[in-house]
Amino acid sequence: MVTGSPDAALSAADRNIFLVGLMGAGKTSVGRLLARRLGKAFYDCDHEIERVTGVRIPVIFEIEGEAGFRARESKMLAELVQRSPVVVATGGGAVLAEENRALLKQHGTVVYLCASAQELWQRTRHDRNRPLLQTPNPLAKLAELYNERDPLYREVAGLVIDTGSQSVSALAHRLEQKLAQLASAGCTPRLDAHATDAKTCAP
Repeated sequence: MVTGSPDAALSAADRNIFLVGLMGAGKTSVGRLLARRLGKAFYDCDHEIERVTGVRIPVIFEIEGEAGFRARESKMLAELVQRSPVVVATGGGAVLAEENRALLKQHGTVVYLCASAQELWQRTRHDRNRPLLQTPNPLAKLAELYNERDPLYREVAGLVIDTGSQSVSALAHRLEQKLAQLASAGCTPRLDAHATDAKTCAP
């Protein structure tokens, strides 16, 4: 269902856009291009954490563990949602904390970039900067993460986009069109069969 809200009068260019999804879904590449198309500032939450701390994400995981990283992630998200208008690529696990999900829903439109575990593995299999995938079977880990997080992504999202095998440019263009359609209708997206571009992405 697409319903009116206090944000209904905001155009696609005025509304904050938050991209969620698993690692490898294309949040950073699509988000950067989408921000350029919409004339917004772009931020990648993980990159901002690295900029502030001066170290890479794997180092934070090694020193502080996942719990320490998640605390830094929540703090950074709380700062980024206050900036406007922006496109923000969140970390894959940002939705794990209920307070993060509430922040995202409150401050903008949340878009879930959905892809299967097999597709994500193809995109990330050579990336050594993914601490959670440094396991003997990264594909199985991705399937596990998908099963754990997919319901949370759908809970927070106002729009779900199946990334499939589309190019970054095609995805950004399609997403821009859908956001513009919702804005021109004077509505804020809510996740259901009508507002969802893709209902399922098999793990």
